[in-house]
Amino acid sequence: MKKPIIFVIDDDSSVLRAIVRDLRDVYKKEYRIMATESAHEALESLIDLKNKGESVALFLSDQRMPEMLGVEFLEKAKLSFPGAKRILLTAYSDTDAAIKAINDVQLDYYLMKPWDPPEEKLYPVLNDQLEEWQGSYRPEFDGIKIVGYQWSPRSHAIKDFLAGNLIPYQWLDVETNEKGRELVSLNTIETKDLPAIFFNDGNLLVNPGLPEVAKNVGMIAVAQQRMYDVAIVGAGPAGLAAGVYGGSEGLNTLLIEKRAPGGQAGTSSRIENYLGFPKGLSGAELSRRAITQATRFGIEFLSPQEVVDVKLKDNYKILTLSDGSEINAKSVVITTGVNYRKLEAKGVDDFTGAGVYYGAANTEANACKNEEVYIVGGGNSAGQAAMYLANFASNVYILVRKPDLSVSMSQYLIDQIDNTPNIHVLGHTEIVEAKGNERLRQLVLKNGKSNEERTVDAGALLIFIGAKPYTDWLRLNIIKDEKGFIETGNGLNKYGDFKTLWKLDREPFLLETCSPGIFAAGDVRAGAMNRVASAVGEGAMAIKFVHEYISEN
Repeated sequence: MKKPIIFVIDDDSSVLRAIVRDLRDVYKKEYRIMATESAHEALESLIDLKNKGESVALFLSDQRMPEMLGVEFLEKAKLSFPGAKRILLTAYSDTDAAIKAINDVQLDYYLMKPWDPPEEKLYPVLNDQLEEWQGSYRPEFDGIKIVGYQWSPRSHAIKDFLAGNLIPYQWLDVETNEKGRELVSLNTIETKDLPAIFFNDGNLLVNPGLPEVAKNVGMIAVAQQRMYDVAIVGAGPAGLAAGVYGGSEGLNTLLIEKRAPGGQAGTSSRIENYLGFPKGLSGAELSRRAITQATRFGIEFLSPQEVVDVKLKDNYKILTLSDGSEINAKSVVITTGVNYRKLEAKGVDDFTGAGVYYGAANTEANACKNEEVYIVGGGNSAGQAAMYLANFASNVYILVRKPDLSVSMSQYLIDQIDNTPNIHVLGHTEIVEAKGNERLRQLVLKNGKSNEERTVDAGALLIFIGAKPYTDWLRLNIIKDEKGFIETGNGLNKYGDFKTLWKLDREPFLLETCSPGIFAAGDVRAGAMNRVASAVGEGAMAIKFVHEYISEN
């Protein structure tokens, strides 16, 4: 935790050295002592200190300074640190001004020069003031702060990105949080330009893109080498497992992710059926463990970075990234997983990121406090989100077109939902329309059996429907099934054009696509089991086939 600051200002260098010496003798263990001879310099530094999340416990300022009077400085300093104690250091001839300042600028105390001996004339006064300040002191959050509007899609995108990458941050709603408004005012930021991100090194970004945010938190989006044994596209459970096994088995491995590790599993608030974790674990925790393990084995992880094309040249694969750069690899493992399908209902697109979210149960949980929350979808992800949000919302409603959850959800989750009084399952129900102004306010629901419609108040809508494979980016002639999932192994033989694409004497490996050396694993693959454990197994298995492919070439 950062030490609070005692800030001293005096234009007389000899006096400044003396007061700093006496302060450090007694307070250096609990406080940082900062000092300057310039009042202007001091005021400029206060904004930087505020942006860094520092705390000033006490200002000690000389009264007679050429740039401005001490009383004037303390009045201006109050704008940045209103809770700090303010003490004036003055000569006997200025006592009238000091007494007047007690009433005019809420001066806490004034000290006479000289203050010798400090044990009698300095420390007792400062001890009383600092003790009073400590009574109301609450340490500032030591990390990234985001100031914006709760119902802003731009704010949601940044929060979701940081949360997905397990980077702690503090959210300050400019409409309800005084600290947020202070930061906006001190830095003269136009509210129309929010969100703003304050990093604990003092750096400030206003309405940034995700690559800018990533760069400032130390993420790497540029490949460090010219050639890799294997490039893994997508850092869901399958991609993370492939990264761990590729790195541990000595392959020069690159893992590329456009958003955050974990994929859909990474957004799950609790996975309770994963082998070896009897109490369950969150998707974020699983992702954190996996990416730590993979990087420990020396893999290179690029994020946020998106692959937009794969081309072939001889036996090499050339991956084109969204920034136009290219990466060369001997083999590729596609583990891009699936996206939730868009809910085709009137008004839903208007409030995406402003009350309507695809996944994102963890990111927006606090915004759901005491709200009526609706979830569309009957799978495990929907059930896990409902259980998590029930801790915040007044009520959580799960909407499904089928009569109940028995066909689509694991029994352990159904049992938990049945025993949670503020979760309600609405069968035969679908959404017709979303309504609101700047944010979602209401939903129009339709009963599929009676065709009856009703309008309900809604604080948030979370969508977990269907599984659309993320393969639209693939321009290469890769065989996919009618739903867009990538075909591999023996499944390729049922396609008439397979033999025109496959020119090797051997059959494709189990997870190999119709393009030799390009593999698919996890939910993006046709016939996948859609379970975290099976995706991890396929990711590990893909590396075995990568070894075999490289050895034959």
